[in-house]
Amino acid sequence: MSADVRHKAFDPFFTMRCDQGCTGLGLHIVAAMTGRTLIGGFLIAALMLRPDGAVAQTASGQGQNDNAGNDLFRPPANLFQMTDEYKTAPGSGSAPGTTRDVTTETLNLRMDHSLDLAPMWILALRGDLPLLAKNPITPDNLNGDYLTGVGDADVQAIIIRNVDQRWTVGFGARLIAPTGDDMLGSGKWQVMPGAGFRYALWEISPSSYFEPLVRYDVSFAGDPTKKNISNLQFAPTLNIGLPDRWFLTFYPSPDIRINYGDPITGQTGRLFLPFDVRVGRQLSNNTALSFELSVPIIKDYPVYNLKTQVRLNVTY
Repeated sequence: MSADVRHKAFDPFFTMRCDQGCTGLGLHIVAAMTGRTLIGGFLIAALMLRPDGAVAQTASGQGQNDNAGNDLFRPPANLFQMTDEYKTAPGSGSAPGTTRDVTTETLNLRMDHSLDLAPMWILALRGDLPLLAKNPITPDNLNGDYLTGVGDADVQAIIIRNVDQRWTVGFGARLIAPTGDDMLGSGKWQVMPGAGFRYALWEISPSSYFEPLVRYDVSFAGDPTKKNISNLQFAPTLNIGLPDRWFLTFYPSPDIRINYGDPITGQTGRLFLPFDVRVGRQLSNNTALSFELSVPIIKDYPVYNLKTQVRLNVTY
C-alpha cells in the first residue's frame, strides 16, 4: 500500500476522492474511517440540535454547576468524548544521525463515569481508546509510510474531595497498557499518579476557575528494548468563562514536561514548555465543542513541534 493511500485512510474527505485502490484496506483502517465519519456526524448533530432558546432560558442558571465535561475536579455523572488530534514531532530520518518530522493523527474515544462515595467525596473513573495514524521511519518501515491501528489504551481513577464551594482537591492514578503494536505504542506498561486542586474564580465569572495539576509518568514493565519512560507533567490550567457559554482555557493539557527517562530523538535538555490554549463553546446542556492549539516555547525535550485538537464532549 502506498503512503498516500495509508494517509488518506484518516482523511475525512477520503471517501469523496477515493475511486480505486480502496478494497485492500484492513479492518483497522475501515474502523479509523468510521471513527472520523462519526466525529463529523456528531459535530453536525451538535450544531443542528443546539437549542438557542434553551440557552437563553437557562443562562441565568449557569455557573459552577454548568458542566461542559472539561473540568477535571467537577466531573459530570457520565461523559462520552471524541478528540481528533494532529501532532508533529522530531523522529529518526532515513539516513543515520538525521531527523525528520513525524506526524501522528489520533482519534481518541473516551468514557467517564463518576460515583458519589460519601457527602463531598467523588470517585471519577475514565477509560481511553486511541486510534492512530503515524508515519515513522523504522527498519520495518523504511519509506515512512502511514501506519494505522490501536494505540496504548488506559484507565484512570481519581478521588475528589469538595472542601467547600470554592476549593476542591483530588488525587489518583492512570494505568497505561501497551496495547499498541511495535510502531504505534510505547511497548511499556506505565503508571501515572497525579494530584491537583480547583479554586473557583467567581470574581471573573461563575464558571471560571484555576486548576493546577501535576502527575508523573513512569514505565515499570514491558518490552526491555523500548525506551524507559520517566517524566514529570504539569498543567497550570486557567479557565475563563465567557458570555454566551463560550470559554477560554490556558494550559488545558499537562504538556509542560521535565524528562528524567531515556532521551528521545532531538532532545538536548530536560524541559518542554509550550504555549497551550483552548477555545470552545457549550452548545447545549450536554454538548460542548472546543479547539486546542499548542506550540513550543522551550523544546529541549521535544514532545511536539505543533499540536492541534478538536474535542467533542457529550455528558449524560
